[in-house]
Amino acid sequence: MIEHSLAGSPPALKAPERLRILLVEDDEGDAFLVRELLAEAGASFDLQVATTLREARSKMRGVQCVLLDLGLPDAEGIDGLRKLLAVAGSAAVCVLTGRSDEHLGVAAVAEGAQDYLVKGQVDGVLLVRALRYAVERKRADENARRLREVELRQAESARLERGLLPQPLMQTTEVAVHTFYRSGRALGLLGGDFFDVVQVGADRLHVIVGDVCGHSVDEAALGAELRVAWRALVLGGVAEDQILAALEQVLMSERRAREVFVTVASAVIDLAANRATVRLAGHPPPVLLTGDRADPVAARTGIVLGVRPSPTPATEVEFSGHDWSLLLYTDGLIEGRTGVGDERLDVDGLCGLLGDPAAKEVPLAALPAWLVGRAEEGNGGPLPDDVAMLLISRGGGR
Repeated sequence: MIEHSLAGSPPALKAPERLRILLVEDDEGDAFLVRELLAEAGASFDLQVATTLREARSKMRGVQCVLLDLGLPDAEGIDGLRKLLAVAGSAAVCVLTGRSDEHLGVAAVAEGAQDYLVKGQVDGVLLVRALRYAVERKRADENARRLREVELRQAESARLERGLLPQPLMQTTEVAVHTFYRSGRALGLLGGDFFDVVQVGADRLHVIVGDVCGHSVDEAALGAELRVAWRALVLGGVAEDQILAALEQVLMSERRAREVFVTVASAVIDLAANRATVRLAGHPPPVLLTGDRADPVAARTGIVLGVRPSPTPATEVEFSGHDWSLLLYTDGLIEGRTGVGDERLDVDGLCGLLGDPAAKEVPLAALPAWLVGRAEEGNGGPLPDDVAMLLISRGGGR
């Protein structure tokens, strides 16, 4: 007995879909011939006939392929094809030509038709094959067009998002500023995190890092609005202890829902006095690198912006010496796992990475990216949240 293995059986072929064809032809004999050829080939089809271009326009709904004669009472030659293509939508178009004007078929394909057929030189099998190929070619063209449109929109969005990332507004050479930004949003360049640096006067540097809760394009837009508003408040001379309160008013008027809140870490660095005033609104503390150490700034923390408006407490930080770095970051950097169960990196883990001898060999400009790389190693893959970092360094930086 011969046993047949189902595993070795070829997959069942899907039956060809039923063709919905519109024949635009004013010659009854040619229309009859087309129907006979389709029937002869055993094609599964629905055929409508229009004798004029005007009638064809009213029968386009649901049609997959149009078979167009170039000699109609109300449309002649390529001009008729152009008028039909303008209303064809997703339908493929095949042109019928005579033996003496085959050159018109070539011109028709150049104008946008999917194929051309010469009357009297087509049997049923060839006709059905040409129509099915035309439908598939049209689908491929439509898919390529849609893909190109998506690529263009993505490129435009990328240019806009890159333009929304700030350039530090500073003139001093007393400190260097190194930035890092990466969106956790799929295919996005800009997330809800934001940062900025603005110098006021000869020796005062305002810096901010913020995090809008959420990951969608709405949060990305809100983050950009808040950054621009913060810069305007600083440049407008608003008192330092009033800036975050004013920023909170902007947040509450611009957010899409009452549940949206923002965490912020800001600092005003007095370069002449070698000190800083730090304010935290529900945000993790900056890390200070100095004397071969990395320690979190012991700053008081206020509540997040957007929940219950209240003053954000200020903490004064004295820098010892003129070799230090201050790292401000968003929690996307420290919320990844460390590789030990569900333990998170957190602030202590970040300080541990910065205190690692390997970190001291990394140039300051590359340190933020290095930190992300090490955090991802512990997490076992990319960090899921947005990450923004500002590293402000003076002298040797550590």
